[in-house]
Amino acid sequence: MEDVLEVYARPYDPEKPVVCMDEKPYQKLDDVRNPLPMRPGSIEKVDSEYKREGTCSIFIFTEPLGGWRHAEALPRRTKVDWANKVKWLLDEQYPEVEKVVLVMDNLNTHNTSSLYEAFTPEEALRLAQRLEIHYTPKHGSWLNIAECELSALAAQCLGSRRIADIDSLNLELQAWHTRRNRSQKGVDWQFKTADARVKLKRLYLTII
Repeated sequence: MEDVLEVYARPYDPEKPVVCMDEKPYQKLDDVRNPLPMRPGSIEKVDSEYKREGTCSIFIFTEPLGGWRHAEALPRRTKVDWANKVKWLLDEQYPEVEKVVLVMDNLNTHNTSSLYEAFTPEEALRLAQRLEIHYTPKHGSWLNIAECELSALAAQCLGSRRIADIDSLNLELQAWHTRRNRSQKGVDWQFKTADARVKLKRLYLTII
């Protein structure tokens, strides 16, 4: 926990941007009957019956101090999927920086070994050497700022809407993160190491 908090306390460094990533499963749903259209004095009415269209995974990356985020839905969340998104992050979003400081939870796919499953050893090593990885602790995923962005995504974009296919979902995600990036929405992280040692004192060992 303190390792992640110290990362968040670093001053902005354009050569070592701090980027947080997370994933969210998403259930695709379709209407069985067409909704009743909106009319004056009445909102659109959706039938309670729906059809399941399978699941997908939403990957989100955000640079809190840069006011940037990107969300994309993929059919799966395998090691190769994660590796391809990391390559996209390094080579397309941050091609010139020395390192990307990546904060994420310790999921079994979130590991540099995944790079070796997706790419040649030479390419995997090249990508791994440009990463500085920091994991949130077990049961401490709330420390990942990407979760804040997922909460905003749920409230501002997904809500209780039904989206039946991944292409439509990605159009909605792109519109959401483009609008948020243009408004330069950042994160003012207030929870610091000193706060943790007071508020979470029960988690620290007592040396007698």
